[in-house]
Amino acid sequence: MVAIIGFVVVLIIFLVYFQAGSQSGISAPVSLQSCGEKVIMYANENLVQPGTSISLQSLSENRGMYEVHGKYQSQNVTIYATKDCTMLFTNGIDMASTGSTGSTAQTQKPTPTPSPVKTARPSVDLYVMAFCPYGTQAESAMKPVVDLLGSKADIRLLYITTVGGSTVDSVQSLHGLSEAQEDLRQICIQKNYPQKFWDYLSGFDARCYPLSQNSTSLNACWRNTTSGLGIDTAAIESCATGSAGLDLLRADETRSNQNGATASPTLLINGVKYPGARTPEAYKQAICNSFDITPTECGTTLSSSQQAASAGGCG
Repeated sequence: MVAIIGFVVVLIIFLVYFQAGSQSGISAPVSLQSCGEKVIMYANENLVQPGTSISLQSLSENRGMYEVHGKYQSQNVTIYATKDCTMLFTNGIDMASTGSTGSTAQTQKPTPTPSPVKTARPSVDLYVMAFCPYGTQAESAMKPVVDLLGSKADIRLLYITTVGGSTVDSVQSLHGLSEAQEDLRQICIQKNYPQKFWDYLSGFDARCYPLSQNSTSLNACWRNTTSGLGIDTAAIESCATGSAGLDLLRADETRSNQNGATASPTLLINGVKYPGARTPEAYKQAICNSFDITPTECGTTLSSSQQAASAGGCG
Protein backbone atom coordinates (compact mmCIF):
# COMPACT_ATOMS: atom_id res chain seq x y z
CA MET A 1 0.00 0.00 0.00
CA VAL A 2 1.49 3.30 -1.13
CA ALA A 3 -0.81 5.53 0.89
CA ILE A 4 0.46 6.55 4.30
CA ILE A 5 -2.37 5.55 6.63
CA GLY A 6 -2.64 7.96 9.50
CA PHE A 7 -1.63 11.14 7.65
CA VAL A 8 -4.27 13.74 8.32
CA VAL A 9 -3.62 15.77 5.18
CA VAL A 10 -1.19 13.97 2.92
CA LEU A 11 -3.77 11.52 1.55
CA ILE A 12 -5.77 14.43 0.16
CA ILE A 13 -3.04 16.72 -1.12
CA PHE A 14 -1.09 15.58 -4.20
CA LEU A 15 1.38 18.45 -4.36
CA VAL A 16 2.87 20.52 -1.54
CA TYR A 17 4.98 23.71 -1.72
CA PHE A 18 7.21 23.84 1.32
CA GLN A 19 9.63 26.64 0.54
CA ALA A 20 8.64 30.22 -0.14
CA GLY A 21 11.42 30.58 -2.71
CA SER A 22 9.54 28.33 -5.13
CA GLN A 23 7.46 31.31 -6.26
CA SER A 24 10.39 32.67 -8.23
CA GLY A 25 10.86 29.50 -10.28
CA ILE A 26 13.09 26.46 -9.95
CA SER A 27 15.98 27.12 -7.62
CA ALA A 28 19.43 25.57 -7.71
CA PRO A 29 19.51 21.86 -6.80
CA VAL A 30 20.36 20.94 -3.23
CA SER A 31 22.08 17.76 -2.11
CA LEU A 32 20.08 14.54 -1.81
CA GLN A 33 20.96 14.20 1.88
CA SER A 34 19.97 17.76 2.76
CA CYS A 35 16.70 17.49 0.87
CA GLY A 36 15.86 14.13 2.45
CA GLU A 37 16.37 15.50 5.93
CA LYS A 38 14.25 18.56 5.11
CA VAL A 39 11.40 16.42 3.71
CA ILE A 40 11.31 14.22 6.82
CA MET A 41 11.34 17.28 9.08
CA TYR A 42 8.54 18.91 7.10
CA ALA A 43 6.42 15.74 7.12
CA ASN A 44 6.84 15.25 10.87
CA GLU A 45 5.90 18.87 11.57
CA ASN A 46 2.95 19.12 9.18
CA LEU A 47 1.62 15.83 7.83
CA VAL A 48 1.48 13.16 10.51
CA GLN A 49 -0.73 12.79 13.55
CA PRO A 50 0.52 14.32 16.82
CA GLY A 51 2.73 11.96 18.75
CA THR A 52 3.80 10.01 15.64
CA SER A 53 6.70 10.46 13.23
CA ILE A 54 8.30 9.18 10.04
CA SER A 55 11.81 7.79 10.28
CA LEU A 56 14.23 8.21 7.38
CA GLN A 57 15.30 4.86 5.90
CA SER A 58 17.09 5.65 2.65
CA LEU A 59 17.42 8.16 -0.20
CA SER A 60 17.63 7.73 -3.95
CA GLU A 61 17.36 9.65 -7.20
CA ASN A 62 15.03 8.54 -9.98
CA ARG A 63 13.97 10.25 -13.22
CA GLY A 64 15.06 13.69 -12.15
CA MET A 65 13.40 13.51 -8.73
CA TYR A 66 14.56 12.71 -5.23
CA GLU A 67 12.92 9.73 -3.53
CA VAL A 68 12.78 9.85 0.27
CA HIS A 69 12.07 6.41 1.71
CA GLY A 70 10.77 6.28 5.26
CA LYS A 71 8.83 4.18 7.70
CA TYR A 72 5.59 5.35 9.32
CA GLN A 73 3.72 3.21 11.87
CA SER A 74 5.45 0.03 10.54
CA GLN A 75 4.65 0.90 6.90
CA ASN A 76 7.19 1.73 4.21
CA VAL A 77 6.41 5.06 2.57
CA THR A 78 7.99 7.08 -0.24
CA ILE A 79 7.82 10.84 -0.70
CA TYR A 80 9.08 12.46 -3.89
CA ALA A 81 10.74 15.90 -4.02
CA THR A 82 12.03 18.18 -6.73
CA LYS A 83 15.79 18.57 -6.80
CA ASP A 84 15.61 22.14 -5.56
CA CYS A 85 13.66 20.72 -2.60
CA THR A 86 10.80 23.20 -2.90
CA MET A 87 7.97 20.82 -3.80
CA LEU A 88 7.03 17.34 -2.62
CA PHE A 89 4.65 14.70 -3.93
CA THR A 90 3.11 11.66 -2.29
CA ASN A 91 2.26 9.78 -5.46
CA GLY A 92 2.95 9.77 -9.16
CA ILE A 93 1.71 8.31 -12.45
CA ASP A 94 4.09 6.61 -14.87
CA MET A 95 2.80 7.74 -18.27
CA ALA A 96 5.31 5.44 -20.01
CA SER A 97 3.48 2.36 -18.70
CA THR A 98 0.93 2.16 -21.53
CA GLY A 99 -0.60 -0.60 -23.55
CA SER A 100 -1.00 -0.75 -27.31
CA THR A 101 -4.04 1.53 -27.19
CA GLY A 102 -2.20 4.18 -25.17
CA SER A 103 -4.07 3.50 -21.97
CA THR A 104 -2.30 2.46 -18.82
CA ALA A 105 -1.31 -1.19 -18.82
CA GLN A 106 -2.84 -1.84 -15.44
CA THR A 107 -5.89 0.38 -15.33
CA GLN A 108 -7.64 0.09 -12.03
CA LYS A 109 -11.23 -1.03 -12.30
CA PRO A 110 -13.82 0.44 -9.97
CA THR A 111 -14.70 -1.77 -7.03
CA PRO A 112 -18.17 -3.20 -7.61
CA THR A 113 -20.78 -2.39 -5.00
CA PRO A 114 -21.71 -5.62 -3.22
CA SER A 115 -25.34 -6.70 -3.28
CA PRO A 116 -27.09 -6.11 0.05
CA VAL A 117 -28.21 -8.99 2.23
CA LYS A 118 -31.79 -8.33 3.31
CA THR A 119 -33.20 -9.16 6.75
CA ALA A 120 -36.20 -8.12 8.82
CA ARG A 121 -33.92 -6.25 11.23
CA PRO A 122 -30.53 -5.35 9.73
CA SER A 123 -27.39 -5.79 11.81
CA VAL A 124 -25.16 -2.73 11.42
CA ASP A 125 -21.63 -2.86 12.86
CA LEU A 126 -19.36 0.18 12.68
CA TYR A 127 -15.77 -0.66 13.71
CA VAL A 128 -13.73 2.30 14.94
CA MET A 129 -10.91 3.54 17.13
CA ALA A 130 -11.86 6.30 19.57
CA PHE A 131 -9.11 8.70 18.47
CA CYS A 132 -9.12 7.98 14.73
CA PRO A 133 -10.23 11.18 12.91
CA TYR A 134 -11.90 9.15 10.16
CA GLY A 135 -13.68 7.06 12.78
CA THR A 136 -15.07 10.07 14.63
CA GLN A 137 -16.29 11.52 11.34
CA ALA A 138 -18.05 8.24 10.55
CA GLU A 139 -19.65 8.31 14.00
CA SER A 140 -20.97 11.82 13.35
CA ALA A 141 -22.44 10.65 10.06
CA MET A 142 -24.07 7.63 11.71
CA LYS A 143 -25.68 9.57 14.60
CA PRO A 144 -28.66 10.92 12.55
CA VAL A 145 -29.19 7.41 11.15
CA VAL A 146 -29.34 6.00 14.68
CA ASP A 147 -31.88 8.66 15.62
CA LEU A 148 -33.98 7.72 12.58
CA LEU A 149 -33.60 3.93 12.38
CA GLY A 150 -32.34 2.92 15.82
CA SER A 151 -35.61 1.22 16.71
CA LYS A 152 -35.73 -0.73 13.45
CA ALA A 153 -32.09 -1.90 13.06
CA ASP A 154 -29.36 -3.07 15.43
CA ILE A 155 -26.72 -0.36 15.01
CA ARG A 156 -23.60 -1.00 17.10
CA LEU A 157 -20.20 0.55 17.51
CA LEU A 158 -17.31 -1.88 17.92
CA TYR A 159 -13.67 -1.20 18.74
CA ILE A 160 -10.49 -2.30 17.00
CA THR A 161 -7.89 -3.21 19.62
CA THR A 162 -5.78 -6.09 20.86
CA VAL A 163 -6.28 -7.20 24.47
CA GLY A 164 -3.03 -8.76 25.58
CA GLY A 165 -3.74 -9.49 29.23
CA SER A 166 -5.93 -8.81 32.24
CA THR A 167 -5.20 -5.09 32.77
CA VAL A 168 -5.94 -1.89 30.88
CA ASP A 169 -2.22 -1.44 30.22
CA SER A 170 -2.25 -4.66 28.20
CA VAL A 171 -4.62 -3.22 25.59
CA GLN A 172 -2.88 -2.25 22.37
CA SER A 173 -4.57 0.48 20.36
CA LEU A 174 -3.16 2.38 17.38
CA HIS A 175 -3.19 5.78 19.10
CA GLY A 176 -1.85 4.61 22.42
CA LEU A 177 -3.05 3.93 25.94
CA SER A 178 -5.31 6.99 26.18
CA GLU A 179 -7.26 5.73 23.18
CA ALA A 180 -7.56 2.26 24.73
CA GLN A 181 -8.90 3.84 27.91
CA GLU A 182 -11.53 5.79 25.98
CA ASP A 183 -12.46 2.70 23.95
CA LEU A 184 -13.15 0.99 27.27
CA ARG A 185 -15.21 3.88 28.62
CA GLN A 186 -17.28 4.03 25.47
CA ILE A 187 -17.88 0.30 25.34
CA CYS A 188 -19.01 0.36 28.99
CA ILE A 189 -21.41 3.25 28.32
CA GLN A 190 -22.80 1.45 25.27
CA LYS A 191 -23.39 -1.64 27.39
CA ASN A 192 -24.87 0.01 30.47
CA TYR A 193 -26.48 3.16 29.04
CA PRO A 194 -27.49 2.21 25.46
CA GLN A 195 -30.13 4.97 25.25
CA LYS A 196 -27.55 7.63 26.10
CA PHE A 197 -24.56 6.19 24.28
CA TRP A 198 -24.84 8.09 20.99
CA ASP A 199 -25.47 11.35 22.83
CA TYR A 200 -22.30 10.73 24.84
CA LEU A 201 -20.41 9.91 21.66
CA SER A 202 -21.62 13.07 19.95
CA GLY A 203 -20.59 15.22 22.90
CA PHE A 204 -17.25 13.49 23.32
CA ASP A 205 -16.29 13.78 19.66
CA ALA A 206 -17.19 17.46 19.55
CA ARG A 207 -15.61 18.59 22.82
CA CYS A 208 -13.23 15.95 24.17
CA TYR A 209 -11.62 14.28 21.15
CA PRO A 210 -9.77 17.52 20.23
CA LEU A 211 -8.15 17.28 23.71
CA SER A 212 -6.80 13.77 23.13
CA GLN A 213 -3.20 14.94 23.54
CA ASN A 214 -3.89 16.54 26.95
CA SER A 215 -4.71 13.83 29.47
CA THR A 216 -5.78 16.27 32.23
CA SER A 217 -8.21 18.18 30.01
CA LEU A 218 -9.43 14.98 28.38
CA ASN A 219 -10.18 13.37 31.73
CA ALA A 220 -12.17 16.38 32.91
CA CYS A 221 -14.04 16.59 29.61
CA TRP A 222 -15.32 13.01 29.46
CA ARG A 223 -16.40 13.22 33.11
CA ASN A 224 -18.33 16.42 32.42
CA THR A 225 -19.97 14.73 29.43
CA THR A 226 -21.13 11.69 31.38
CA SER A 227 -22.39 13.71 34.34
CA GLY A 228 -24.25 16.07 32.01
CA LEU A 229 -26.14 13.10 30.58
CA GLY A 230 -26.95 11.57 33.95
CA ILE A 231 -24.50 8.70 33.48
CA ASP A 232 -22.92 7.28 36.63
CA THR A 233 -19.32 8.35 36.07
CA ALA A 234 -17.94 6.19 38.90
CA ALA A 235 -19.71 3.10 37.55
CA ILE A 236 -18.32 3.66 34.06
CA GLU A 237 -14.81 4.19 35.41
CA SER A 238 -15.10 0.97 37.45
CA CYS A 239 -16.24 -0.95 34.37
CA ALA A 240 -13.56 0.58 32.13
CA THR A 241 -10.71 -0.21 34.52
CA GLY A 242 -11.86 -3.69 35.49
CA SER A 243 -12.54 -7.08 34.01
CA ALA A 244 -16.03 -6.18 32.76
CA GLY A 245 -14.72 -3.64 30.27
CA LEU A 246 -11.86 -5.87 29.15
CA ASP A 247 -14.29 -8.73 28.51
CA LEU A 248 -16.44 -6.47 26.35
CA LEU A 249 -13.40 -5.19 24.45
CA ARG A 250 -12.08 -8.73 23.99
CA ALA A 251 -15.41 -9.72 22.43
CA ASP A 252 -15.10 -6.82 19.96
CA GLU A 253 -11.56 -7.93 19.15
CA THR A 254 -12.84 -11.41 18.31
CA ARG A 255 -15.56 -10.04 16.04
CA SER A 256 -13.23 -7.62 14.28
CA ASN A 257 -10.79 -10.45 13.59
CA GLN A 258 -13.54 -12.72 12.32
CA ASN A 259 -14.87 -10.04 9.98
CA GLY A 260 -11.51 -8.70 8.82
CA ALA A 261 -12.24 -5.25 10.25
CA THR A 262 -8.72 -3.88 10.73
CA ALA A 263 -9.17 -0.23 9.71
CA SER A 264 -11.20 2.51 11.38
CA PRO A 265 -13.88 3.01 10.18
CA THR A 266 -15.18 -0.26 8.75
CA LEU A 267 -18.93 -0.63 8.29
CA LEU A 268 -20.65 -4.00 7.90
CA ILE A 269 -24.38 -4.25 7.16
CA ASN A 270 -25.71 -7.77 7.60
CA GLY A 271 -22.11 -8.94 7.27
CA VAL A 272 -21.52 -7.12 3.96
CA LYS A 273 -18.76 -4.50 3.91
CA TYR A 274 -20.01 -1.07 2.92
CA PRO A 275 -17.63 0.78 0.54
CA GLY A 276 -19.53 3.99 -0.14
CA ALA A 277 -19.69 7.60 0.98
CA ARG A 278 -19.65 8.47 4.66
CA THR A 279 -22.65 10.74 4.94
CA PRO A 280 -25.89 10.35 6.94
CA GLU A 281 -27.95 9.93 3.77
CA ALA A 282 -25.57 7.37 2.23
CA TYR A 283 -25.45 5.36 5.46
CA LYS A 284 -29.23 5.53 5.77
CA GLN A 285 -29.79 4.38 2.20
CA ALA A 286 -27.40 1.45 2.56
CA ILE A 287 -29.18 0.28 5.70
CA CYS A 288 -32.63 0.82 4.18
CA ASN A 289 -31.62 -1.31 1.21
CA SER A 290 -30.96 -4.16 3.66
CA PHE A 291 -34.51 -4.44 5.04
CA ASP A 292 -36.86 -7.19 3.85
CA ILE A 293 -39.63 -4.61 4.05
CA THR A 294 -38.51 -1.00 3.87
CA PRO A 295 -39.78 1.01 6.88
CA THR A 296 -41.50 4.34 6.35
CA GLU A 297 -38.60 6.12 8.09
CA CYS A 298 -36.49 5.44 5.02
CA GLY A 299 -38.49 8.10 3.19
CA THR A 300 -36.79 10.76 5.32
CA THR A 301 -33.88 12.46 3.58
CA LEU A 302 -30.80 13.09 5.71
CA SER A 303 -27.75 15.23 5.07
CA SER A 304 -25.50 14.36 2.15
CA SER A 305 -22.62 16.61 3.19
CA GLN A 306 -19.34 14.72 2.99
CA GLN A 307 -17.87 13.88 6.40
CA ALA A 308 -14.71 12.05 5.34
CA ALA A 309 -13.00 10.67 2.27
CA SER A 310 -14.22 7.14 1.57
CA ALA A 311 -10.64 5.89 1.29
CA GLY A 312 -9.34 7.41 4.52
CA GLY A 313 -8.82 5.28 7.58
CA CYS A 314 -6.62 4.35 10.53
CA GLY A 315 -5.20 0.87 10.65
